[in-house]
Amino acid sequence: MIPSFHLPFANSHFISISEKSESIMIHMYKQRKGKEMKRQLVVYLVSLAAFLGPFTQTIYTPILPEVREAFATSSFLINLTISIFTFFLAMMQIVYGPLTDRKGRRTVLLGGIVIYIAASLGCFFSTSIYALLFFRALQAVGIAAGSVVAATVIGDLFTGKERGRAMGTFQMMVSLGPVVGPIVGGFLAEHFPFRTVFLALVAVGGLVGAGNFLLLKETKPETAVSSPFRLSDFASVLRRRAGSSIVLLGFVQYYSLYNFLVFLPSILTDRYGLSAQEKGTVYLAMSSMIVIGSFLGGRLQGRFPERRILLAASYLTVLSIFFFLIAAQRSLSLLVLAIALFGLFLGLSLPVQTTVLTNVFQANRSTAIGVYNFFRYMGMAFGPMIGSALFAAGGYHLVYGMDDLLFFACALLLTVRVARTRRQSAV
Repeated sequence: MIPSFHLPFANSHFISISEKSESIMIHMYKQRKGKEMKRQLVVYLVSLAAFLGPFTQTIYTPILPEVREAFATSSFLINLTISIFTFFLAMMQIVYGPLTDRKGRRTVLLGGIVIYIAASLGCFFSTSIYALLFFRALQAVGIAAGSVVAATVIGDLFTGKERGRAMGTFQMMVSLGPVVGPIVGGFLAEHFPFRTVFLALVAVGGLVGAGNFLLLKETKPETAVSSPFRLSDFASVLRRRAGSSIVLLGFVQYYSLYNFLVFLPSILTDRYGLSAQEKGTVYLAMSSMIVIGSFLGGRLQGRFPERRILLAASYLTVLSIFFFLIAAQRSLSLLVLAIALFGLFLGLSLPVQTTVLTNVFQANRSTAIGVYNFFRYMGMAFGPMIGSALFAAGGYHLVYGMDDLLFFACALLLTVRVARTRRQSAV
C-alpha cells in the first residue's frame, strides 16, 4: 500500500512540470506572434515606400498653376515636370529589378529613399524650371526602388495564402497614392506656400526611410546566387507564358485606367457641367473602389485559384467598360456606378498579378517585378497619347471602345493560355 504522504509530493511535482510546459508553450506562442506582427509591419513599411511613387506624382498636380506663375514658364515645361517623373519612374524599374536581385533588398531600397529625400529638397530650393525638372527626374529615380523592392520582400517573406494577402495590402497601399496625393496637395496649397508640398515629401520620405532602416532586415535568400546582369534576363520573363500574360494585362489595365483619368473630365464638364470639386468626388468613387478591390483580391487568393480570379476580373472589367459606354450620356449616377465597377474589378486582379510573378520567378523576383512595372508605366504613358488621337477622331466612344476591345482581346488570350496550361499539366 502506498503511503498517503507521497501523493501530495507527486501531485506537486506533476503540477510543476505542467506549469513549466505551459510557460514554455506560452513563450513560444508569444515569440511566434511577435515575429508575425513584425512581418506584417514590414509589409506596411515597404508598401509605404511603393506608395510614395504615385503619391509624389499626384500631390504635385494641385500646385501646377502656382509653379507656372512662380517660374514664369510655359505650360509645356510645367506639364513636362509630370511627364519626366513618369518616364524615369518607368525606366528605373528595369534597372532596380536586376540590381535588387544582385545587391539585396535593404540596400537598394534605403539607397533609393535617400536619393528621393535629397531630390525633394532640391525641388524645394529650385530657382528655375530646369532645376525643378532635374530634381523631379531625380525624385523618380530614387523612389522607383519602392515598388520593385516591396513586392520582392513580400515574395521573400510569405508563401501561399499569406503571400496573397500581403500582396493585397501592398497593392491597396499603392492604389491609395493617387487618391491621397491630390487631397494632401490641395490642402497644403490652400493653407501654405506651394513649396511646402516638397517639404512634406521630405518629411514623409524621412519617416518611411527611418522605419525601413530600423525594421527591414535583408530578406534575400541565402541560397540565392548573384549572377551578372544580362539583357536576356528581361527576355526570359517575357518568354514565359505566365510572365508575358501578366505583363500584357498590366499594360492594358493602366492604358485604360489613364484614359479614364485624362478624358473623363470632358464628359463630366460637357455633359453634366460639374465643378472641379464635383469631378474630384466622381474620381474618388473609382479610386476608392480600386483600393477596396485590391484588398479583396488579396483575400480571395486564399479561396480561389489565381488564374480563375484573373479571368473573372478581366471579363468583368470588359463588361464594366461596355456599361460605361452605354451609361455615360444617360445618367450621372449610372456613370459613377460604371467607373466604380471598373475600379473594383481592376483592383481585384492587381495583387494576384504580383503573386503569380513572385511564385513563378523565384530566382529573379525583382527582375520580373521590374519588367512588369515598366510595362504598366508604359501603359500610363501611351494611354493618353493614343487616346488623344482617338478622341480627336471619334470622341470618347472611340477611346473607350478601343479600351474595351483591348481588354477583351487580352481576356481571350488569357483564357487560351490557361486552357493550354491545363492540357499540358494533364498530360
